[in-house]
Amino acid sequence: MAVLEQLTSQQAIELENKYGAHNYHPLPVVLSRGEGVFVWDVEGKKYYDFLSAYSAVNQGHCHPEIVGAMVHQAETLTLTSRAFYNDMLGKFEKYATETFHFDKLLPMNTGAEAVETALKLCRKWAYEKKGISENDAEIIVCENNFHGRTTTIISFSNDPVARENFGPYTKGFLNIEYDNLKALEDALDANKNVAGFLVEPIQGEAGVYVPSEGYLKAAKALCEKHNVLFIADEVQTGIARTGRLLATCGNCSCADKHCSGTPEVKPDILILGKALSGGAYPVSAVLANDEIMEVIRPGNHGSTFGGNPIAAAVGMAALEVVKNEELAQNAYELGELFRSELNKFIPETDLVKSVRGKGLLNAILINDTEDSSTAWDICMALKENGLLAKPTHGNIIRFAPPLVMTKDQLLDCISIIIKTLKEFR
Repeated sequence: MAVLEQLTSQQAIELENKYGAHNYHPLPVVLSRGEGVFVWDVEGKKYYDFLSAYSAVNQGHCHPEIVGAMVHQAETLTLTSRAFYNDMLGKFEKYATETFHFDKLLPMNTGAEAVETALKLCRKWAYEKKGISENDAEIIVCENNFHGRTTTIISFSNDPVARENFGPYTKGFLNIEYDNLKALEDALDANKNVAGFLVEPIQGEAGVYVPSEGYLKAAKALCEKHNVLFIADEVQTGIARTGRLLATCGNCSCADKHCSGTPEVKPDILILGKALSGGAYPVSAVLANDEIMEVIRPGNHGSTFGGNPIAAAVGMAALEVVKNEELAQNAYELGELFRSELNKFIPETDLVKSVRGKGLLNAILINDTEDSSTAWDICMALKENGLLAKPTHGNIIRFAPPLVMTKDQLLDCISIIIKTLKEFR
């Protein structure tokens, strides 16, 4: 079969089913083109993208400045490995550390790699700086977390689908309830070997679960009291998605183009990925200050592709687009509008219990059980009406459009969502 041969949707689906591992359950739509907030299937039908590749495409599909940076660099130099310096990585590291107010950046490729990197960094800091005995460090995590699917990460997941028949599991993690300060305090008080607290500012995969006001700030204070590193996984929530540059910014002024960039809660270790490249290329990073990052020395950690010239060029372009197009401000304003309009509709239906979220990371809770097909069936109906979204945790539908969306486009999408819910049987 020729690479450039045009396939029908059914042919493309059949090829994946025959030759690919069945590790995903996609909506039956085969996409072949994207631009801004829109995607087109192979038959030419146009859809609003309301998932943004799980928030990787915050800057919109095929943003010309990001694609331009990628193409230019691909034509110049693609990969050197870290055996040599390249002329792009230092520029990216400087740009990103100044943007997020950290001393150092450690570049990786995927979100899961960045999480693994943060775990290694935290443990090494614990042994060399905090004085915990080697192999005794514990890291506190939260129930219903999602940080990736590597062996170490699924070891502290409580999702049976992610864990079943993948053991033995990695030790060294304490699991507590999310959004429960008492549980965090008790875990810190009870164990002198705690090195870090790994947390999502909003639990996206769990159904866009937003913690109580002040939770993150109080959790950081508890970590400081016990000399424990506060590790924020902002792979999905970062890069303007929640109406702030970072979700850990809380209610500071990051939505304002004149923002000073000083967050309400500054993590000790920050994990970024997904939209760090605008979805054009795998780029992730771990950021920390010198006192933490200096424990990493040559040979301790690395990646052949991490910090390659294309990734560096794409990462800078992606962050520039967020800044220049004021995407945090747009996400904040459109998110307020989205929840307001959905909340007006919800009393009219028994199908939806509630809407929740921050910025343009939102979800609706369907009035059915987690093992029902209702949310999936609604997403199928939304697809027929020209909008693509996906369920999570059975009865929750996540809505996360590209942040370049306009008010008129969002109102059109809200009309599609409400129309679909009204017509759904």
